[in-house]
Amino acid sequence: MLARHHDPIVAIATAPGRGAVGMVRVSGRQLAGFVRHLLGRDLRAREATYLPFPDAQGAPLDHGLALYFPGPHSYTGEDVLELQAHGGPVVLQLLLARCLEAAQERGADDQPVLPALRLAQPGEFTERAFFNDKIDLAQAEAIADLIDASTAAAARSASRSLSGDFSREITTLRDALIHLRMLVEATLDFPEEEIDFLQQADAWGQLERLQTQLDVVLTRTQQGALLREGIKVVIAGQPNAGKSSLLNALAGAELAIVTPIAGTTRDKVQETIQINGVPLHVIDTAGLRESDDAVERIGIERAWEEIARADAVLFLHDLTRQDAQDYRSADADIARVLAQKLPQSVPVLHVWNKADAAPTLNAEPSVQDGLLLSAKLGEGLDALRQRLLEIAGWQSAAEGLYIARARHVEALQATQAHLQEAHAQLQSPTPALDLLAEELRLAHNHLGAITGEFTSDDLLGVIFSSFCIGK
Repeated sequence: MLARHHDPIVAIATAPGRGAVGMVRVSGRQLAGFVRHLLGRDLRAREATYLPFPDAQGAPLDHGLALYFPGPHSYTGEDVLELQAHGGPVVLQLLLARCLEAAQERGADDQPVLPALRLAQPGEFTERAFFNDKIDLAQAEAIADLIDASTAAAARSASRSLSGDFSREITTLRDALIHLRMLVEATLDFPEEEIDFLQQADAWGQLERLQTQLDVVLTRTQQGALLREGIKVVIAGQPNAGKSSLLNALAGAELAIVTPIAGTTRDKVQETIQINGVPLHVIDTAGLRESDDAVERIGIERAWEEIARADAVLFLHDLTRQDAQDYRSADADIARVLAQKLPQSVPVLHVWNKADAAPTLNAEPSVQDGLLLSAKLGEGLDALRQRLLEIAGWQSAAEGLYIARARHVEALQATQAHLQEAHAQLQSPTPALDLLAEELRLAHNHLGAITGEFTSDDLLGVIFSSFCIGK
């Protein structure tokens, strides 16, 4: 731990703004004397006490509840004081200032009561819980994910990660990997014994079982990451194809302006919707065409920028104009540019809109292979939602799914790659045991990065700085 991790810290722990209740939280070592000086009395451990919160002259700033949690039995593992007052921003700022002021006042020994008390940085309370072994890194991230959850399914899954479900799966993998590493190291350390530790201990079988378990965890982790991150879906196409109508239909609200005038949408309109608990960030963009209007050209440029960053593109076609040669030619031009700009990994789903107004449905494969719908009437939307889930890679979520992040998926994929290299070494007629041991060590390190066993300070800084202050 760095020196700053030993300083006592204080912050307002509730969201900015007005509310019925607000909280100021203090964490540090040996806070009992500070609590006595601040409140004028001792508090019983883990028992809510109603009392006035006095200022420096003893006049009450407010009345509320005080709770004292002596370490290590607290959120951070240190002594924690929580002051629950009325939730006005001025009241909470006064309490916060009083805590900082009281820390500098002299106590019975004529020394400052808590001289190092300072304002907490974002995520610092949770960071201390991590450093004091109250939670691992995956659980710490689950706290932020629970706060930020955009769907009920994401909230439930984050709660499971916070309770340790994900960490236990990683620990099971890690323990199996440690045992395998032990066998390999034993073979390296005692070659004179002429005992084939690896063969006798079925190292091959252990590695294959470990790889199978890892594949299962990776699949579940990818689903958990999808539940947290969702995917970015961009609706693209020519003007008046019904892009804004489709966004409104998917969102169930009139978010984008819809008119018969071509080029109505000049800038992107974004909405996050959920399908079976999976968040999809759907973006309506300006119609793609050549334009002399300077404002519309900017909108079209932004549309292509959003398309370039998309996880999936809905290429919307107008069934009522399918027989017009100029319309078909413009659609073909857009399709060519999409193919040039997008990686092959980004799917393009062709959607044919205005099925309610089309006199006949074209029998061409380009039409029949896409999805037919009417954004106006809502027909075909269920099929589109299901197709979007398939594009996202979502599988029917089993009970017990935990939340995960992209970095967890990357760490497991790196672990998988090193285990594959280790497997290749074992398959060799003359395996290089030192290379095998190194691949297993690297796999172990990547697994440990998930829970924080092997984690750089830079990564910790990035993770905890994304938390809100007071958490």
